[in-house]
Amino acid sequence: MTKLATQLVQGTNGTEDDRSGSVVVPLNFSTAFRHPGLGESTGFDYSRMTTPTRLELEKQLAAIEHGTHAFATSSGMAAIDLVFSTLTATDDHFIASDDLYGGSFRYFDERQARYHVNYDKWNGRNVDDLLLLIRPTTKLIWLETPSNPTMKIIDIEAVARTVHATRPDILIAVDNTFLTPVYQNPLDDDADIVVHSATKYLGGHNDILAGAVIVKDDQLADKLSFQLTTTGQNLAPFDSWLLIRSLKTLHVRMKYHTENAQFLAAELPKVAGVDRVLYAGVGGMISFYLADDFSVDRFLRALRVCSFAESLGGTESLVTVPYVQTHHDMPVGDRLELGITPQLIRLSVGLEDKEDLLADLTQAIAAGAPTTTK
Repeated sequence: MTKLATQLVQGTNGTEDDRSGSVVVPLNFSTAFRHPGLGESTGFDYSRMTTPTRLELEKQLAAIEHGTHAFATSSGMAAIDLVFSTLTATDDHFIASDDLYGGSFRYFDERQARYHVNYDKWNGRNVDDLLLLIRPTTKLIWLETPSNPTMKIIDIEAVARTVHATRPDILIAVDNTFLTPVYQNPLDDDADIVVHSATKYLGGHNDILAGAVIVKDDQLADKLSFQLTTTGQNLAPFDSWLLIRSLKTLHVRMKYHTENAQFLAAELPKVAGVDRVLYAGVGGMISFYLADDFSVDRFLRALRVCSFAESLGGTESLVTVPYVQTHHDMPVGDRLELGITPQLIRLSVGLEDKEDLLADLTQAIAAGAPTTTK
């Protein structure tokens, strides 16, 4: 099997429908395609169904996640909706790990309120406790590991093996946005579905809004394909082309994100005003707690290299306060129970020089130090 780095760089080189010999995959904007004759098709009929550019992207996404079918969607939330609108109906039940992107919970709560698709939360630790939450109507288990924003690690293989042994009909879905195929392939660990907010590391440049769903089962793929064609949440050709471009450097970017993040995870605990650092060991995502008497607002205003912005996975380092941004819709009690406090800072470590990043964070943290009055 071709190694990941080679697949990422060469996977879209030499596309079947290109006679020019172009090394870079062509960009095809057409929404309509001519038919050779009645009842005949070139394989492309209408752009909501598929396009040449999106097809090349989806082949690449399936290959790097070790799946057989991939679906490129218009956003990460569209990818989540594709899974749930395809696989759950009124009075169905699913289970989600309790620490996720806040927008996922907002979506789950909406489906529960409007469509009576009920769910329970699992703390991600004891798989036996997970089994106790399963109902006859349970259709899906949704995992995010490492979790957002407290970096909780879940053993995907243990969950899939245990659940499938008792209920093979329950599907295991994993949000792999944080680690990407560079560090984790959930389908190899017996998960059934992989989801990405491709806006993040797969895109990697803060200039694409996209999502992805990857599976390895033909029947499941047929269901997802039908739903995507029906709802039309697919990714436009230009965004597909940009994502193909970005994937070529994914392995290089992830290694440098990790190198910078490992450095900061080791150095930040030494900085006065940092109480605790949370890090999964690989990848570019770090969370840390400012001391209770430090001002988060002054810290944010003092940043010069890092930007206070609500996203992650790009070349630029971005700082987010989950309590008031990504997880604002979660009840306060739930936030605090998970450790999502007003002092928790989420850092998407970019590709800048690591010493510059540490210097910027150190001076900004110092700016948030408590002031003394005479």
